[in-house]
Amino acid sequence: MQAGASEDKVRAVESAEKSPLYAESERAAIAYAEAMTITGQRVSEALFARVRAHFDEAQVVELTAAVALENFRSKFNVALGIEAQGFCAIR
Repeated sequence: MQAGASEDKVRAVESAEKSPLYAESERAAIAYAEAMTITGQRVSEALFARVRAHFDEAQVVELTAAVALENFRSKFNVALGIEAQGFCAIR
């Protein structure tokens, strides 16, 4: 977090849609990540258009790959019983 988001911003991610800490581009990226991640949800055309309003094609591909990779890691770790290592502990 030293070079990235503040601790307050990380704590507010669940309420990003309404939090003044987030730019609209960040809100769109978080909504996109949630739609990709939550079982049974899909990225709607409207959400994809919202993402495209803030990111160019290469950025959308990079964002999609990053979210997919984290989803892969999550599923992989759960299947193998790998617990959090405490690298990103929030007090």
